[in-house]
Amino acid sequence: MPVVKIGVSRQVVIPKKIHDELGLTSGDFLDVELREGKIILTPKALVDKQIEKRLAEGLEDLKQGRTYGPFDSAKDMIQSLRGSRRSKMSRRA
Repeated sequence: MPVVKIGVSRQVVIPKKIHDELGLTSGDFLDVELREGKIILTPKALVDKQIEKRLAEGLEDLKQGRTYGPFDSAKDMIQSLRGSRRSKMSRRA
């Protein structure tokens, strides 16, 4: 079990092996609780991180030209979506 030192401003460094195993990155949040005299740190997945990931995916789609539209109405958009769904289904057959 690794031993870590508490820094001047109460900072604790998570050992690299554990950090990598958990897939933690800078800016991630940890839930901190005291249980039976022990500090328990649990990675906390916040909605913000998931939103950032989805936005990055969307921006990459835009850069690659994977877009539809513009549409004159919501009805036109729905027809386009249904059409792309049908074409995907016919490709599978």
